[in-house]
Amino acid sequence: MENQQSNSSLKAVIAVLAILLVGSLVYIFKISSDVETVKTELKTTTTEKDSVMKDLQDLKTTYDAAIAENTSMSDELIKERDKVVSLMSDLSRSKGDVSKYKTQYLALQSNMKALMAENEGLKKQNTKLTVQRDSTRVVLVEAKKTNEVLVSQNDELAKTVEKGAKLTVLNLKSSAYIVRNPGLLRSTEKQVETDKASRADMLKISFTIAENQIAKSGDKTYYVQVIDSKNNVLGDKKTQNFGDKSLSYSFATTVKYENKTVHVSENLPGKDFAKGTYFVNVFDKDVLVSKSSFDLK
Repeated sequence: MENQQSNSSLKAVIAVLAILLVGSLVYIFKISSDVETVKTELKTTTTEKDSVMKDLQDLKTTYDAAIAENTSMSDELIKERDKVVSLMSDLSRSKGDVSKYKTQYLALQSNMKALMAENEGLKKQNTKLTVQRDSTRVVLVEAKKTNEVLVSQNDELAKTVEKGAKLTVLNLKSSAYIVRNPGLLRSTEKQVETDKASRADMLKISFTIAENQIAKSGDKTYYVQVIDSKNNVLGDKKTQNFGDKSLSYSFATTVKYENKTVHVSENLPGKDFAKGTYFVNVFDKDVLVSKSSFDLK
């Protein structure tokens, strides 16, 4: 009887122990499953976080490259790049679900594509404008060169015309004369050329103004300077100023010039002419246009 009771108690204890063992095994399995689930979730979360962080880094790199090109959209690109940097900072501090960061990344990526397309369009437009500007600059440079050549040619032509318009004085001749006047009328006056200083009564100065069709017609005044062997200016001995220059001359003669050849002859009366060489200079204002010399014995 006692043995039966003892066996029953033992069986009961074994049954309880078996139940406890099964429960422990179930609990241990559940804990193990939960741990694996947590590990899987953490691994998944870490992988997703790294993936989103890499995508954000690529996005930032794209913006950095575009900003470095220094286009007219640089300010807008910088603002969007700063948003990416801020999201990367938030993501690095996050511990849980990264789905919201992925959603924000997708929105930023969409904005980036739109901005990149607009920026690329502006770059193409700027390239086209640069080509047009360079082409215009080349045309302007060529036009400037052509204009400079034309201006130079015009200046040369103007100088040539100015030079060609100047009158030429030719055949300057100077001689001494004896004046004989047996009668009262000037028409009876007789002039005899001489090379004797003691016999000379006057000097005759003559020259020719050549024909010039492009010269300006009208009255032309020439200043004649006669210098004797003692370096004295004969005649009126007047002085004419031309700016900061002055000219002492023997007489002035005014001719009506009509673009045709004109012969000019003037007499310079005198007495006690000195022996030696005489110099005759003809001036157009202060410019010497002809000169000659002669000798009196």
